[in-house]
Amino acid sequence: MVLRAFDRVLLSCAAFAMAMLPLAAAAQSAKERPDGPPKHHLEKPLDQPPTPPAKLPRVGGDQTRGLDFLFGALKAAPDEASAKHVEARIWALWTQTTSDTTALLMARSKVAMDAKQYDVAVKLLDAVVKLRPDYVEGWNRRATIYYMQNEYARSLGDIEQVLSREPRHFGALAGLGMIMQELGDDKRALDAFRKALAINPHLDKVPDLVKTLSEKVEGRDI
Repeated sequence: MVLRAFDRVLLSCAAFAMAMLPLAAAAQSAKERPDGPPKHHLEKPLDQPPTPPAKLPRVGGDQTRGLDFLFGALKAAPDEASAKHVEARIWALWTQTTSDTTALLMARSKVAMDAKQYDVAVKLLDAVVKLRPDYVEGWNRRATIYYMQNEYARSLGDIEQVLSREPRHFGALAGLGMIMQELGDDKRALDAFRKALAINPHLDKVPDLVKTLSEKVEGRDI
């Protein structure tokens, strides 16, 4: 029985590694460009990937069970206001931490990020991911800052870390789509945006991006 369980773990790891290969290849490609990533013919689709609202609700209880329930509620939300309420609770669960040090570093990184002191914010987040590598929002916030600095290879690396821990992270998936679009890979951008929308159908502007990219990649319906 132990050997069978071990085999299942190995198979799961292999499947995840295969799924991450395109992301790793894209990161390497972006890193190796001598003049940086090419400028896409469109402006950046969004200023930055989706981020938590300024004020998050208080949440408690088991995070995994809470997230499972909230993701179901997010898909079933009858209107935009209800969806935003559920989305805020998901962000709150992702952001919460039992470590006072991590919470302090995250708060300071947010202040630095808002002040556009990106280098300071990155150093604070370096400490977060070193202290708590399983804390998803440390990786996600740093990925967002790297995106805003046009450091796409580094952002992709952090997105990979996020999705390995939380495959339902619609913010990271939307960020992945934005980077792929910036790199001119509309097919992968469309795939990432569709995955983000499948999890959170109420993401701002993403449905319009999916419509535009669908017409480019797959052609208009006749």
